[in-house]
Amino acid sequence: MRAHSSTTEETGIAVNGGRPAAGTTGAGATGAGATEVGATATGARVGAAEAGVSAADDLAARARRHRTGTLLAALGVTSFSLTFPATAWGLEGFGPWSLVSVRSVLAAVIAGTCLLALRVPVPERRHWGGLAVVGAGVVLGFPILTTLALETATTAHSAVVVGLLPLTTAVLSSLRTGARPSRTFWVAACVGAAAVIAFTVQQSGGALTRADLYLFGALLICAAGYTEGGRLASVMPGWQVISWALVLCLPLAVTGAAVALAYEPVQLTGHAVAGLLWVAAGSQFLGLVVWYKGMGLIGIPKASQLQLAQPLLTLVWSVFLLGEHLTVAAPITAAAVLICIAVTQRARG
Repeated sequence: MRAHSSTTEETGIAVNGGRPAAGTTGAGATGAGATEVGATATGARVGAAEAGVSAADDLAARARRHRTGTLLAALGVTSFSLTFPATAWGLEGFGPWSLVSVRSVLAAVIAGTCLLALRVPVPERRHWGGLAVVGAGVVLGFPILTTLALETATTAHSAVVVGLLPLTTAVLSSLRTGARPSRTFWVAACVGAAAVIAFTVQQSGGALTRADLYLFGALLICAAGYTEGGRLASVMPGWQVISWALVLCLPLAVTGAAVALAYEPVQLTGHAVAGLLWVAAGSQFLGLVVWYKGMGLIGIPKASQLQLAQPLLTLVWSVFLLGEHLTVAAPITAAAVLICIAVTQRARG
């Protein structure tokens, strides 16, 4: 029996040809399959984890982008809020045409110096049309019309009227770029605009003054410049947008300054010089640099609604810098539009 058993064992080995037994082969296959399935599951988990991390990183990057853009645009609004008080100071020593043309010349010199120092290449031909719109609206049109308005209107009144600028810019942006903010955004923007219109009518006794007409014209042309500048800021740095627009307008500014200074008397007081320097370097250049950069980061509609805070800030400056007295309606209106800012910034789109 022992010999037979040994022979059987030897025969079994020979028959199997040195291969593992059938039971062993099945177990091995099952183990390999399980390993492959496990590896696939592990890979899926790793892929899902990586996708989750990527999505989280994307959300974090977008949040940082929005915070940065909001901060820059808010700095621009703060700079702009000083424009009317500074203009009022400038008008103490300069005529309206002299003030506008000289501020444009000074701002263009600053911008051109930066462009030359950094060896910035000339923009492509397809961008010059948009830069001309920025120049016509922001560099020339808005300063001229608001300066003429401030000869007869107070800075407080003018500031609240210009509170319509955010809604005007949002409408033009929607038409020009195809942006589609949410219904909540439009409702809040319209409520803020309605508050501004009501204030204007109440302050003017139910009739529009010449200053109001200047201001409404300034709204339209400035909104066009903001919209086009915000669009260009998505394809080139914001500071280059305003810099090239200023350089483009330099020949007109120099000509205007030469003519205006020959006919309008100039008295170089401390207020006049300080006002001129601010509207040239602060409002006309640095403020627009951060403004367009912020627009490029968070979009034209949302950036524009931050300007709803501009009337409130200007009212504060007009009291401290100019000694103006506010009516009860002015701060109430400014507070109402300030509330609308929070709604527009939280609205989808």
